[in-house]
Amino acid sequence: MNDEAVTKMNKPALAALAGSILLASLGVSIATVALASLARVFSVNVQQVQWVVLAYLLALTAAIVVAGRMGDLFGSRRVLLIGLAVFTLASGACALAPGLDWLIVARAVQGLGAAVLMALPLSIAKGLVAKERLGTAMGLLGTMSAIGTALGPSLGGVLIGAFGWRAAFVLLLLCGASMLVLTLTGIPRTKAPSARITRSSTRPLIPLAVLRRPGVATSLAMSILAGAVMMSTLVVGPFFLSFGLGLSDAQTGVVMAAGPIGAAVSGVPAGRVVDRFGTRRTLLGGLLVASAGLVCFAVLPRLIGVAGYVLALVLVTPGFQLFLAANNTAVMANATEEYRGLLSGLLGLSRNLGLMTGAAALPLLFACLLGTHGLANSSAQVIGTAFSITFLSAAGLCVFAVALALLDQRKRGPYAPSVAQTGNHNG
Repeated sequence: MNDEAVTKMNKPALAALAGSILLASLGVSIATVALASLARVFSVNVQQVQWVVLAYLLALTAAIVVAGRMGDLFGSRRVLLIGLAVFTLASGACALAPGLDWLIVARAVQGLGAAVLMALPLSIAKGLVAKERLGTAMGLLGTMSAIGTALGPSLGGVLIGAFGWRAAFVLLLLCGASMLVLTLTGIPRTKAPSARITRSSTRPLIPLAVLRRPGVATSLAMSILAGAVMMSTLVVGPFFLSFGLGLSDAQTGVVMAAGPIGAAVSGVPAGRVVDRFGTRRTLLGGLLVASAGLVCFAVLPRLIGVAGYVLALVLVTPGFQLFLAANNTAVMANATEEYRGLLSGLLGLSRNLGLMTGAAALPLLFACLLGTHGLANSSAQVIGTAFSITFLSAAGLCVFAVALALLDQRKRGPYAPSVAQTGNHNG
């Protein structure tokens, strides 16, 4: 690709990349609202129908690093097109599923396609966007993930209510076909990797030399911690709003929507902050803001109720968006052509591992703090105390991420250049 091609934002290509990430995120969240309907239609219990979501997540997490590496070996554009085709065809198979077993298998295949959609956009963006605009592009892609997660339950609820559960997968089919066309026309062809270098040589999937590069291992560790902490607001928060503050399901949904909306609004500005002030300062600032927000979660809702919860979200969400934009940019800015797909996949893997860890560990802590009485039989005061301790623990994880960032910066020296000042764009 010539130098002129990367001096401007490639809008059609960025639209294809952003749409791919949105589609993969939508594939997770839109299925969650279909579970009750599926349980009724197929006459199965909750444990069985949960595999409609778990099969997708497990396949995505297991394949995301491999998907990124395949982009390095065979060309990111080509692999992204294959991933979109797999996702689209699997969506059609989900819509036509005659039984739950068929649906679960189709969802696993759909998750394999989603792994490509999650892994490669960051890598491709690095080759299409000028260095000084890379932070903005990373912020945009992070915003699409938040929008997809937020849009799924509401959009899926409307479609399923009007047309039945198959309509959710028909939507994914149509969106996948649209992204396939947009990728074909919007992302320019690049020179394929040399077969003599890549395909015939014996190489490990994750070369240790990549992880030894300055800051890479630290960035991945911080991404796991941030993912775990972010999940606490999504999983533990609704329990406190419903049982601690006595909100209805509808009211809880409205309050919870403030988080994804804040992420969608703050994602691109966060990327611009990275471009302006550099990755190190933005990353550290984002973690500090998020830590303050988590402490506010532990204190303010018990003092001023829903307003305190929303205020804490207003701090936490932009803080994490700043961190994500800076962390992704720091990893991808100096990635070489040979390994940028791998690094993009590792970022996706670390985020997913964090989300899965947070979904398991923090609710477990919350439940243990409630004791043997459980939610239904605990007083609002006991629930509030358990909620506060859980979020103070989450703040502790965030502070640990701050310590990792400071240690890494100390090892690498005091200079914190902006993205526009760091190295050669093509690595």
